Amino acid sequence: MSVRLGLADTVAAISTAPGGGAIGIVRLSGTRALDIASGLFVGQRAPSAVPGGRFLFGRFTDGAGGTIDEGLVLVFRGPHSYTGEDVAELQCHGSPAVLNRLLARVLELGARAANPGEFTLRAYLNGRLDLAQAEAVLGLVNARSETARRQATLGLQGALGERVGEIGQRLTRALVAIQALLDYPEEGVPEEDREIPLARAQGDLEDLVATARAGQLASRGARLALIGRPNAGKSSLLNALLGYERSIVTPQAGTTRDYLEAQLELAGVPITLVDTAGLRETEDLIEAAGVRRAEELAQGADLVLVLEDGSSARELLPITTPPERCLWLQTKSDLPPCWHDEAYLPVSAVTGQGLGELREAVRAHLLGNAAGAEVWLTSERQADAALRALEHVRSARVLPDDLASYELELALRALAEISGRDVSEDILDGIFANFCVGK
Repeated sequence: MSVRLGLADTVAAISTAPGGGAIGIVRLSGTRALDIASGLFVGQRAPSAVPGGRFLFGRFTDGAGGTIDEGLVLVFRGPHSYTGEDVAELQCHGSPAVLNRLLARVLELGARAANPGEFTLRAYLNGRLDLAQAEAVLGLVNARSETARRQATLGLQGALGERVGEIGQRLTRALVAIQALLDYPEEGVPEEDREIPLARAQGDLEDLVATARAGQLASRGARLALIGRPNAGKSSLLNALLGYERSIVTPQAGTTRDYLEAQLELAGVPITLVDTAGLRETEDLIEAAGVRRAEELAQGADLVLVLEDGSSARELLPITTPPERCLWLQTKSDLPPCWHDEAYLPVSAVTGQGLGELREAVRAHLLGNAAGAEVWLTSERQADAALRALEHVRSARVLPDDLASYELELALRALAEISGRDVSEDILDGIFANFCVGK
């Protein structure tokens, strides 16, 4: 999809989720949206004849005048609509057969089938949303946790754009001061016009970049692998965290021979917990394959919970995962301990001891300092742009004035990418291709 093509067309799509439902919506947007809606709607008034913000009740008809369904038309007049264009929403019963027939009739009357994300793309191109807000729409649609929903809502309300705008104002102030100094070196530049804004901008960017990992985990979810020797308590811990028996637990070592996944929410982040086969040398081909798979899962996990049985003689695990991606747990803390290590968090799947502390430790590892931040970066694109802006600001603070001026121009350009004031067509195509049709 090219963002420059077809924006003069009227586009249409089913905007409700696939499958049956009580209500379904076919959305039209463009210069002919209300005329097309009038061509298939029979009621007391035509959609093209009423002001925006009106509901009309009547029949949706086919080309022969037969009734497709009864329903409502909601009329929006541009620029006071989601897309900034004239919009008609045809609300009918949510049967796939009804929706598909209604959409087919709309297309017969001259609308074009919308591309993925085209309604939101039009909202961006018509100035109704900046690019960060447009990405927040996708975040709301895909939100799998309360944290993801909250960040997407803040983004849609423009909070990220405002934060980026404040940083940009500081950089602009410093850039103007440097350029004035280059033009009029005898005048000098007060520190509050150059160094102070630069220092604050750098600090703000560092804080913003620090939220990137948390924002992406809140959006896509995190994978936590439970690793340990047989009978270390991995399956029991998984069941305890879930609150129900998902994994089979027996006293026999090697019960879990393949990995098992379960979903939950921890620290406001959607989590996939992965229970893996116990790590040990074995001649059993199936169990050995499970052990290899457990090691692979540990390497790919966002966080690894390393479990060691605190009630038996200690035998350290040969873990190759970087320590910063590991949490070390001493399991079976309800039994008399055979060893003690301050680096390990005691937990018991039987009594629940340490589970609250474990959840807090997971939260700290996944969210870091971002937990106290109001606004997060929620996409790799945003994080990349913010990091580049930060690197340019750092360079500007140590370079001569002429080079510093150039670095600040690059920093401002990188910041502009976040809100979409300076972004290529290829980037736009990539962003909106991730949207569903109808949004």
